[in-house]
Parts: sequence; structure tokens; C-alpha cells
Amino acid sequence: MTTDFVALGEDLHSGLVRRLERHRRRRRRLVTTAFVGLVACGLSAVAIASGIDADLQLDPTKWSILGGGSVDDGRGAYVHAKRISDGSNSTFLVEHDKSLPAYRAFLLHEKTLAAAQASSPVLVRVEQGDLCTPSALTRAERVAMTTLRTQFPPGAMADLTKGLVDSSVQAAFADSPCKGLEYAGEQARLVYAGVQPASMLMPGVG
Repeated sequence: MTTDFVALGEDLHSGLVRRLERHRRRRRRLVTTAFVGLVACGLSAVAIASGIDADLQLDPTKWSILGGGSVDDGRGAYVHAKRISDGSNSTFLVEHDKSLPAYRAFLLHEKTLAAAQASSPVLVRVEQGDLCTPSALTRAERVAMTTLRTQFPPGAMADLTKGLVDSSVQAAFADSPCKGLEYAGEQARLVYAGVQPASMLMPGVG
């Protein structure tokens, strides 16, 4: 069965992605359902027990850890886990990007994501094209912010704006897709929702 990789699923929006700490430590969750999503977990009872990252600790009564890893000396890390209650799979990412400029933070995310995809226990969808250049990422974030400002009131919740923002960004890059368009939309939505500061966007976008 082929599953679709969704960088931000419903559960992601309802909690984990928006647990962005003030010092820019980012934790994301990638979810799997019977038809869409990503992966899962289980090396030991708790993710932290694997020595991957303290921010990826999971409740051993709810999750079994399948595996995980890290990049850039632990600056980016991921864990695959399976929910005990229903057998659904998820992958959790964390990125420590406090001191990184916006584009470097993007590169760290994509490197962490690529490592997680490569070790995924299920087939996942990968965005088309090469990594977005700084100019392409800036353009994508501008498209996303324009969509948000014209279609939603300030502070609109990120999970409510995802569909329209993603479709607008994808349409703008229909002839020149690149890896990072989902990230651009996410960044814009979280900034617009007031979850993270405008400094997380590419220079000149906010």
C-alpha cells in the first residue's frame, strides 16, 4: 500500500507543531492514516531512551518506538513511533535552529526530513524538484502570506488555513516545483497565527 507523506496532519496542527518554544526549538509530527500520512516508532519504551533527543521523549504507555536518528550532530533529530491504541504510525521531528538565519533553518529542516523519509518503514511521498533556492522560498512565503492576509482574519489558526495556503503556493509553482513549498506555507501560517515570530520568515517577507 502506498501512503502519502503529509508534513502537517490534523494531529500535528492540533498540538505538536505549534509547541514551538521561544528559543526556536521546533518539534513536528508527521502522521499516517490508512490512506495518507507518514510513519511510526519503537526501539525502546521511550524515544529518549534511544539517546536521540530529549525533546523527542514519548509516553511509553501510548507509543512504541520503531527507530530514529539525527543529523548535524543532533541539531536535527527524528523518531518513528506507533500509537499503541490504534496502531497508527507517526514520525516526530525536532530542529534546534535558534541561532540559524531563516534559510539555514530551512536547510536543517529539509535535511532532517530527508533522513526521516529515508528510514521510513512505509513508502512516503517526497516533494518534487530540487531544494527551493532562497529566492524561491521567499516567493513561496510571500504567496502564502498574501493568501492569508486576503482570505483570513489576523491570528487565524494554522490548521484552518492550511488547505487554501498550500493550494495557492502549489498553484504559484505549478511550472517550477521545488522541495520546501510545504515548509514555506507552514512558516507563513504559524507566523500569521501568532505562534512564531516573523523573524522565522525569509528576509523581507514579514
